[in-house]
Amino acid sequence: MASPEQQKQLQALSDDYSSLQNELQTTVAARQKLESQQQENRGVKSEFANLDDDANIYKLVGPILLKQEVSEAKSTVDGRLDFIQNEINRIEKQISDIQEKSEEKKMAVFQLQTDIQQTGQA
Repeated sequence: MASPEQQKQLQALSDDYSSLQNELQTTVAARQKLESQQQENRGVKSEFANLDDDANIYKLVGPILLKQEVSEAKSTVDGRLDFIQNEINRIEKQISDIQEKSEEKKMAVFQLQTDIQQTGQA
């Protein structure tokens, strides 16, 4: 039979594990959103590659379309792609850290459950 202290410890570890799993889901969703934005911007960049240097490009600012230079539009998209890639790298590291912590909590829960079972059999 588990002591009250062991039960509290097991509950705390289980709560921590659940919290980490929720955090992992949120972080993975953020990465998926960034990857979607990255694909969209890559599509824009490939469209820009097919344009002539004298092509007209318009930028939507609120309800207004403003004319924009081709070089300015290309550099904006390149900058956005760099930013998105950096954010994806940061989030992937965060996901890795969360997975590592989650695995540690899972092993701690398993170890405590094993200790409780052995105590109960003794």
